[in-house]
Amino acid sequence: MSATPAFIYLASQSPRRRQLLDQLGVVHRPLLADEGEDAEALEAVQGAELPAAYVQRVTALKLAAAWARLARRALPPAPILCADTTVAVGRQILGKPEDAQQARRMLQMLSGRSHRVLTAIALHDGQHSRLALQVSRVRFAPLAPALIERYVASGEPFGKAGGYAVQSALAGWISHLAGSYSGVMGLPLHETAQLLRLAGVRTALA
Repeated sequence: MSATPAFIYLASQSPRRRQLLDQLGVVHRPLLADEGEDAEALEAVQGAELPAAYVQRVTALKLAAAWARLARRALPPAPILCADTTVAVGRQILGKPEDAQQARRMLQMLSGRSHRVLTAIALHDGQHSRLALQVSRVRFAPLAPALIERYVASGEPFGKAGGYAVQSALAGWISHLAGSYSGVMGLPLHETAQLLRLAGVRTALA
């Protein structure tokens, strides 16, 4: 692999992660799962797993699957970036809601209290695999039942850890955010830029 890769692979279908990489000025190509791959199975919680251990394990599994995918497809070599985000209330992990009822319960749990948003990122440059973890703390003001119903009806909670997106209209009820806004979105830019520089990938201002 060249000292300065011309692009990286992003093993994520998240439009937010693509947008954040664009913000860094990093050229990226998708490296998405094949039809036969069960990508969702990688996100299953194992026993009484703690949130930080969980999100790092899942990200490492995603990276290994993406690296195998690259080799299987005989694609040009380039660094591979993976990420996973989870929401935690204490030790309880809130994944992506499966239906409206679960989304409603998650938002009721987050209403008027603080929670953590943990995002792990991993980068493989052909020789080394590196992983970083970013943890932010978010607090919602009390969410009225009617507000929760409208938000669930919008469809926004689905596919989002914890049942919400920080860049959605629900941001108007976030009373405090300590940490990384981009990390809550799904790709902490500071930590990502650090990993990219270690892999020899240039960002817009590097």
